Amino acid sequence: MQTAPSPTRAGIGTWKPRRVVVTRSARDFAHGRAILVRAERMGIEVVELSGDRLTLGFEDDPRRAYAEAKATLAVVVAPPSKRRLQPIAPSADWRVDLAEGCPAHCSYCYLAGSLKGPPITRVYANLDEILDGLPAYLGQGTITSRSSARAHEGTTFEASCYTDPLALEPLTESLSAAIAWFGRWDVPAQLRFTSKFADVAPLLTLDHGGRTRMRASINPRAFARFEGGTAPVAQRLRALGQMAAAGYPVGLTIAPIIAAEGWQTAYGALIDDAAAALAGVADLDLTVELITHRFTAGSKAVLDSWYPGSSLDMTPRDRVTKRTKFGTEKQVYDAATMRDLRQFFERRIAEALPMARVLYWT
Repeated sequence: MQTAPSPTRAGIGTWKPRRVVVTRSARDFAHGRAILVRAERMGIEVVELSGDRLTLGFEDDPRRAYAEAKATLAVVVAPPSKRRLQPIAPSADWRVDLAEGCPAHCSYCYLAGSLKGPPITRVYANLDEILDGLPAYLGQGTITSRSSARAHEGTTFEASCYTDPLALEPLTESLSAAIAWFGRWDVPAQLRFTSKFADVAPLLTLDHGGRTRMRASINPRAFARFEGGTAPVAQRLRALGQMAAAGYPVGLTIAPIIAAEGWQTAYGALIDDAAAALAGVADLDLTVELITHRFTAGSKAVLDSWYPGSSLDMTPRDRVTKRTKFGTEKQVYDAATMRDLRQFFERRIAEALPMARVLYWT
């Protein structure tokens, strides 16, 4: 067994895996082969598997398995079950996955406990098949397709439910391909993605047709310490301003909102920073999504094994149990805390970003 590789980065907040593994079927697709060429040019070890099963020989030790998984990018084929889209309320009509898994090291990660096995990032080689299946869903959603408040967005497709596509873009170019595809798709539809990364240079000159909305996922500097391996928040906001100046509709995903000591001052400064980054953009189309911190017993157990000693508060203090529509339970802030948070954000956003549309609070 080789020593577990650790993640390396080409720069601040830029992810570069130690190795790329590719399944046999993924090599049948031009998009998959192109990813391998980029990996080789970047000096990344490429492992070609003889079959379609990811057999990476991870250690039984969860910490070691985590380290190896986070250093690995797998190029695989999305099966038909993955290409059958699922609703993704309250963000968008449909979830479309260009990849699954994320290279960041967020100690509150909502994916923990949701994805099976070590957190390998998988990217899909059959991107054309994924995109070609989208027209069947046009006008069929319930979040924006049939909403009087958001109908002007058209049918919306969320690309960052289980991944951060911008983080993977230097290797995959999947996000650029999807943006260009939506730009050519002259229908009332919109691609959406949110990111904690900031290298948007490849996206700025694309013919996007105004049909892709980028949102920056942000938290105050005091709480960004829980977001390892990501771009600094100031860089994310700068990137959002660049995208807005290039004519993209944009947004802020303030998540997860953490009600720790000093949160009013910290989030107030964050909202002011966002306003400064977007000041002067003509015809700014800006949305805001507000998501409070929550966790399940399963995600807490996984996160505790991945990030032992984290100072993120996942105790019962100021929490209540809420049952989800899937029958599971999650810990959310109690009613008094939620009320204080919501009143604060609605007031500060109205003051600093009066042009913004707040899409939802959860």
